[in-house]
Amino acid sequence: MTLTNSDIVELIEFRHALHRKPELSGEEAETARAVAAFLAPTKPDQVITGLGGHGVTAVYDGAAPGPTVMFRSELDALPIYELGDVPYRSEFSGKGHLCGHDGHSTILTGLARLIARQRPAKGRVVLLFQPAEENGAGAAAVIADPKFDAIRPDWSFSLHNMPGVRLGHVSLDEGPVNCASRGLRIVLTGKTSHASVPEAGVSPAVAISRLIPGLNALGPGGALAPGFRLSTITHVRMGEPAFGIAPGEAELWVTLRAMTDADMQALLDGAVALAGSEAEAAGLRLDLSHHDIFAACDNNREATAELRRALDAEGIGHDRGVLPMRGSEDFGLFGSLSRSAMFFLGAGETHPMCHNPDFDFPDALIEPGVRVFHRILRNLLG
Repeated sequence: MTLTNSDIVELIEFRHALHRKPELSGEEAETARAVAAFLAPTKPDQVITGLGGHGVTAVYDGAAPGPTVMFRSELDALPIYELGDVPYRSEFSGKGHLCGHDGHSTILTGLARLIARQRPAKGRVVLLFQPAEENGAGAAAVIADPKFDAIRPDWSFSLHNMPGVRLGHVSLDEGPVNCASRGLRIVLTGKTSHASVPEAGVSPAVAISRLIPGLNALGPGGALAPGFRLSTITHVRMGEPAFGIAPGEAELWVTLRAMTDADMQALLDGAVALAGSEAEAAGLRLDLSHHDIFAACDNNREATAELRRALDAEGIGHDRGVLPMRGSEDFGLFGSLSRSAMFFLGAGETHPMCHNPDFDFPDALIEPGVRVFHRILRNLLG
């Protein structure tokens, strides 16, 4: 069973409609409503809204008992001005679907159409349209929502478009595919003084100047291999923009990144200890906060085998390609409760990169994305 030409036309139109009205992480109310309305003609047995925020799930029951297979996409867009000239460009200044989540969600709605025409022989299918992927909060919020308990999957699958990879070709591997990452905000507070008598205050200047190379040394980067750790200073601010005031407060933002959750914890512990040591030495108060927390994303061996089987059956070429990647993806959390795997569908070798202001999801990926997911469904549920 495949999508018809009219299906593809309508799905492309739907993708363009989502693209016009992007919503940021945690704000996806209208996007969720649009998805639920577009799914209504497929007559899901259950629709859950407000899941982990603005998440939407559509559940389709098979004829007999069996496993639960979940396919996941994302709803949120990015706080980036879109600079492309497509006729369906963002109508909201400073916001854009510049990572392809509009396309990923459209693929799931296409899958829903095929399910509606022939329900699985057993088990059930859960289509999850997840909120807040871009800030790492969405998957955790979905899993923590009591409504999720009723649809907890045995298998979980997802995809992401991948610029730099030949159009329609797939990067896939078992094991680590995306790094763990988190933002650490370090605030140091002392006491201001007149610039002519800096000794009368407590300045964070020396502590900040030592923290920057110290944090970089904890995560020097290098090849993506076991033990990989990377610290990236993303923001530093100290004092007021005045020549007469010696600073009494500063903050530093650092993004920590590691191949595994264990390495991330070790890197985090090192960063916290270093910040504490420098604050104590300078007589400063230390405040820490954590942001954009992503677990490592590992592809389960059995789930990866199912993806390979589906890709081979559909005649779609695949190899390890760009994997693993430094970038993060919160789909990894679903691996803690199900056999999960994610594949990366090539958007073109010269296609603008995700998060670039001129990025646009290639509509040509909708049909193969639906085919791969539908083949997995047929293989697992009949």
